[in-house]
Amino acid sequence: MTTEKQNANSPTPQRPGEPHVLDAPLVEIDLTHFARQLKTEPPWKTADRNAVTLCKTQGLRVVMMALHGGSELPEHATAGILSLQVLEGEIRFAAQGKTYALVQGQMLCLHKGIRHGLRAVAESVVLLTLAGLPEG
Repeated sequence: MTTEKQNANSPTPQRPGEPHVLDAPLVEIDLTHFARQLKTEPPWKTADRNAVTLCKTQGLRVVMMALHGGSELPEHATAGILSLQVLEGEIRFAAQGKTYALVQGQMLCLHKGIRHGLRAVAESVVLLTLAGLPEG
């Protein structure tokens, strides 16, 4: 019998429930559950956004972010390839001198190192996937 390694986050005052498995041979993720959860936590009530890491393993990270309408992520670059999928709402994504309007069911992909930013036009939930991240 093989023992498979699992990594999980620890409960916090903001997320006091059961630990969430971040890394295992198979990680099952209920996107609807996490979208709802993000909108009930204290940061959602006091900040312009709230986020949770859903999966974090060698070279890959999956993050869900809920944003209030009007909130912005300032321009930045990532160390990995990025995919961004809009699960709810509407955002504007700016990169390479262009702005892209994305609504529920749309996504885009961006190579590493390209500066980009986003603004939520309406209350939105997005799924970010970063691949090809450096180790460490």
